[in-house]
Parts: sequence; structure tokens; C-alpha cells
Amino acid sequence: MATIKVYNNDTNRMETYYRGENEAMPYITNSTLKVKEFRGSSKSDILWTEKRAMESWNRFRAMYGKPIIVGFAFKRPYEGGHGQQSQHYAGVSFDVGHNLTNAERVSMRNLAIRSGLWTYVEPVSLSPRWVHFDKRRGVPACPTGGYPLVKNGSRGAYVLILQDSLNSLGYPTRGLDGIFGSGTRSAVVAFQRSKGLSTDGIVGCKTWTTLMRDVVGN
Repeated sequence: MATIKVYNNDTNRMETYYRGENEAMPYITNSTLKVKEFRGSSKSDILWTEKRAMESWNRFRAMYGKPIIVGFAFKRPYEGGHGQQSQHYAGVSFDVGHNLTNAERVSMRNLAIRSGLWTYVEPVSLSPRWVHFDKRRGVPACPTGGYPLVKNGSRGAYVLILQDSLNSLGYPTRGLDGIFGSGTRSAVVAFQRSKGLSTDGIVGCKTWTTLMRDVVGN
């Protein structure tokens, strides 16, 4: 049984679900994405995502018209396996098509681009043996991309990444709920102080970069 945190983009609220491995992820229609498929190789009993990522999956799966095998979707930051600010840690990213031929992957990638459903579709030069698409949200805090700035009052998957990362490094946020409140702000300030960063309690480019480097590594 997995605990699944979902940020509802429409209501700006966090939702919690409890699902078995063979049950569909929240907001998924026709069981086209089961919990075990979304989890992949993650060992976590807590998963998270955002409603709009699940809705984009529904529409894309309907357009594709056939089953889509998921190679990688969710990872907690400390589990690593992806870049320092990977959208997989937000639970809004999918690596698929590992079982397809090159021609089939080209067709799927082109459909993902044409669909307009995904914020980002990775070019073949970066992922020649699979197709990556994601529903990342917000303006990146760093010019080179990555996660958006989060601060007191923010909600969603990126706050969950922040809380999970701080907790794993010994800066307790007093919860893993996706809501940036006083406990999360205190943990951010403590982390910033320990790293010689500006102790403003706001997670922008420098704080994200330092935090994820410490959690994920190189």
C-alpha cells in the first residue's frame, strides 16, 4: 500500500490517497498507469505527483491509442538516479518507449510534441533509447533550468522535494505535506545558514543548487 500525495493544481490544495500496487494512480482513467508502474524502481512507500501531470498522461495515452510501458517515473531525491534537479523527483516526468524500435520512438516523440500536453519533450540527442516528457511547472529559479522558486505559502510537488531533501540531510521540516509553512521555512533558514547562503527562507537558484547537490550528488 502506497501513500500518494497529489497537488491539485485547480484548487491549490494537497490531497492524500492510499492505493495498492496494482491500482490506478489518482486521476488516472482506465487504469493506464498503475501505482507500481509510476513507482518503478523506487523503494519509497510515499509517492507524489501533480494532478495536471496525471491528466496529461490520460490525454496522451488516449491519443497514442496503445499501452505505454513506463521505464522511469518517480524517484525520491535521495534515491538519485537522475540529475540534480530532475522532474522525476517531482513525480511529473515519464521516461517511456524503452521497448520500442527507433522508428516507433520517433513517432511517439513527435506525437508528444504535437500534442501540446507536455511542458518539455526531451530531444532525441539527449535520450536516444527512450522518450522523455514531463509536466514541469513554474519559471525555473536558475537560468539553466530546474525547479521554480518556492517560499512561505507555496504548495505542491516542488515543496515536497524541498521537504524531503531537508529532512534527509537532518534539517527537519516537521512534516512531508507539500505545504511551505513555518516548519519548512525554519529548516530552510537553518540549511542556508550552515552553507553560508542568504538566510531569507526563500528557495531560489543558489539554495536549490546547493541543496540538491548535497542530496543527489554529482
